[in-house]
Amino acid sequence: MRNANGMPETPVVSCVLLWARPGMEAALSACEDKVLRLVGEHGGRVLERGTVLPGSQHDGEPPAEVQFLEMPSEASLDAYVRDPRRLALAGERDAAVARTDVFRIQRVSGQRGLADREGGSGRRLPGSAAAGPWRAALRWREPGRARAQ
Repeated sequence: MRNANGMPETPVVSCVLLWARPGMEAALSACEDKVLRLVGEHGGRVLERGTVLPGSQHDGEPPAEVQFLEMPSEASLDAYVRDPRRLALAGERDAAVARTDVFRIQRVSGQRGLADREGGSGRRLPGSAAAGPWRAALRWREPGRARAQ
């Protein structure tokens, strides 16, 4: 994909941390199931989605969910963020989500991404050794599958 100047677009990778309102963890997960289905329609991929395991080292309350998303360009990210179906879920999301932190991720030179390690699918199997050390603090789950309590 190329931008308006004819230059190749740079993929946008984000780490999304979501905190649930008290007692709303299942509602947060259900809402995210709906929203994340739209990522692919805008050319993006959910590289990883998980929950923080109990006992993980963290100051304060850990997020209820952690996501790594990749969009092929700023334009595709903007289209996803402005998607009317996503915006229509704002009330449901606001009722379930207390806080969202989004970090732009830059690949460390010489390191391959999660999707690259799995043949570019963006989808990984639970317990995959390709996850790296941070994986021990997350519980992997597929979109649409109920969160383990």
